[in-house]
Amino acid sequence: MNTTTKLEISEAQKKQYREDGYFILERALSDEQLKMLREECDLAVENIDAEMTAQGVEISGINIRGNRYFIGQPSLARPALRDVLLGEEMAQICRATLGENAVVGWEQFVVKGAETGMKFSWHQDAGYAASMGQQDIKPGLSCWCALDDMTEENGTVYILPYSRAGNGELVPHVRDEEINDLVGYFGDDPGIPVLIPAGGIAVFSGFTFHRSGFNTTDKMRRVYLAQYGAEVGRNPDGSVFGRSEILLQNGVRVTEGVLPS
Repeated sequence: MNTTTKLEISEAQKKQYREDGYFILERALSDEQLKMLREECDLAVENIDAEMTAQGVEISGINIRGNRYFIGQPSLARPALRDVLLGEEMAQICRATLGENAVVGWEQFVVKGAETGMKFSWHQDAGYAASMGQQDIKPGLSCWCALDDMTEENGTVYILPYSRAGNGELVPHVRDEEINDLVGYFGDDPGIPVLIPAGGIAVFSGFTFHRSGFNTTDKMRRVYLAQYGAEVGRNPDGSVFGRSEILLQNGVRVTEGVLPS
């Protein structure tokens, strides 16, 4: 991949997002951004392992040592990540999908361990927001940034277009008590595998069903997931739900990510 990238989002990709709930950017992150994200991800995994060691546990929430990790809000502790979270690439993606206004909803590293990395069940990201009590849920946007070359062997994400599941609407989810996943699709459609090189981004709606497979390779499979909404999410009491830092305001990128009141 080139040291720098020029992100281009076509009208066909915008149309695919509206009709199918997703599109793919083969190359979106620069070499420098990719290097930084990988280093920050590896450090975050080390910190989670240290926390589990200190607690004397192998499982913490949906994190399983050496197997899978969901490390939320890493940029709160590591400000370098804000250069991507609030960067021009994400601003362009948000303009193409959400419109002139966008706020940060959530971010996390998603990691599958070598050889033992577990699958993740069919779900809509909005299904997790609903499980945490958010009301009047809008679709939102997920930017699934590949930090490694993605293959079926290392457990890439699979996507179901709107027409194949959900019809672009939020579907009730149930919790799998064995692995603590929320599940919203129980059919036999395998979905479309996202096979992109490191630095690529799968862009999909919070109402788009997706899952991921097992990692059967001898290397970790790492992803940085950045999520946005067109407006601030609110809890029933009116308080802000999630991060909700402003990325776009009337089409202009707000680089400092001002927090709304």
